[in-house]
Amino acid sequence: MAEVPAAAQVLAILRYFARQAGPVGAAAITRDLQLPRSTTYHLLSTLIEAGFVVHLPEERRYALGVSAYELGTGYTRQAPLQRLARVPLATLVDRLGQSAHLAVLHGREVIYVIEERAPGRPPLVTDVGVRLPAQLTASGRAMLAVLPKPAVRALFPDASAFVRRHELGPTNYAELRRLLTAVTKAGYATENGEVTPGFASVAAPVTDHAGHPVAAVAVTFGVAEGDPDALADAVRRTAAEIARRVGGTPPA
Repeated sequence: MAEVPAAAQVLAILRYFARQAGPVGAAAITRDLQLPRSTTYHLLSTLIEAGFVVHLPEERRYALGVSAYELGTGYTRQAPLQRLARVPLATLVDRLGQSAHLAVLHGREVIYVIEERAPGRPPLVTDVGVRLPAQLTASGRAMLAVLPKPAVRALFPDASAFVRRHELGPTNYAELRRLLTAVTKAGYATENGEVTPGFASVAAPVTDHAGHPVAAVAVTFGVAEGDPDALADAVRRTAAEIARRVGGTPPA
């Protein structure tokens, strides 16, 4: 199917807004998306009329509008991510005999949206709807590691942002940065007893077409029962399959 240039440019602008920490100026949009200045203003005007963008005159910047919020809540109601991820996650559990879950990043926390418990395995803290500090969980670390560094820095501006459980985990940004560098190098994230003593997890991110983390797949196991290196490949393959299903790409 032939691409419609104007539609592609509108989508590029909306995706650009979604990646920003706050309102942005038209000059930044023009520069970062390499659009003609006149095209940027024309598309912004169209998006403003449709309610997807609002103009903040005092700041001379633009931000996402109510229609964008409605689109996002519609996505949440339809839960396509959970629907597309459930079968690959169940297959992973059958293959490994360990419990698995899918989590999404929400600020400095992860929210668990699917839990697939393996037969005979004990219940975990990662029930659907539970929130945990992202920097302590394998799922959170997997997603934070593929976020741009400025975005991670904005989430963890000072020591007060580092909630701890069981006196384990990073306590400042430098420690977190070293941990995330190790995650990037390994290609997967782990945690050992930082969420629940005696249990460890290995996780990999599910990324969209732009490489942004939309979720993470994790397997949790007893510390004496599993080896993260041995489980990591299956977890990464499952994350890549879910990424393919949602129209994204596997992490590099």
